[in-house]
Amino acid sequence: MSETTTSGDNGEILRIYKSITEYCQTYNIPRENLIDILEDQKVLPMIRGKATEYIGAAFLRRALDSVEWDVQKLNLNPQAGLIDEDVSITFRRTGTRLRAETKNAVRGAFKLSSRREPTPHFTVKCHKSRSHLGKQDTTNDRYLVDEFDLLLCNVSNSLFKGRSLERGLPLINDSSAIAWLMEFYDVSNNDELIRASYDDWRMCLPESIADDNGVIPRTPKVLMEGDPNWFGIDNLDFNLRSLIK
Repeated sequence: MSETTTSGDNGEILRIYKSITEYCQTYNIPRENLIDILEDQKVLPMIRGKATEYIGAAFLRRALDSVEWDVQKLNLNPQAGLIDEDVSITFRRTGTRLRAETKNAVRGAFKLSSRREPTPHFTVKCHKSRSHLGKQDTTNDRYLVDEFDLLLCNVSNSLFKGRSLERGLPLINDSSAIAWLMEFYDVSNNDELIRASYDDWRMCLPESIADDNGVIPRTPKVLMEGDPNWFGIDNLDFNLRSLIK
């Protein structure tokens, strides 16, 4: 342990260690295999998706004035027929509650250009985890426009390879794209780039990206610059107020 580690750090490390030990005992998980389980390719995407909910809630708390807005991370058990809400945003003056949905970008989806979009962009994985076969001719696993009030994601996942035999989250094999991103974020190495992309949150109001039937695309597109539908932190308060009005 580093000599600069404080007693407060030691206490936090001990607390985390005890929590992990109790967790493994409660759910009969072999502690020596915990990391193997967490990195399993069926488990990791679920963990990262849940982590994004908590990180998104923390971002909204920082971005919004706590005097006027109350942000709560919900941890409700999904129930049939009910919408599984990620984050609740309440305007304190009126008690109006808005629902926010956090999503990850599609792995490896960042492109400098494509046949349909000539400018740098990425896509967001915005569909439900379970299909509804009874709706396969209409919506299936897609969201309807009234299921939440705000959709938010960050850029990071789009920079990681979609499929890789490497451990961890290696960056996409596109040197031109990485160079463009380095310049866009004004960073000089991969670690700084990843950190900047984690902090780059994009948001939209569902109706702005829904089709004429009020259905949200499974993987909506986000332009890195000048997107007419997606906005950043500077326009968050204004857009939420527009929903209340």
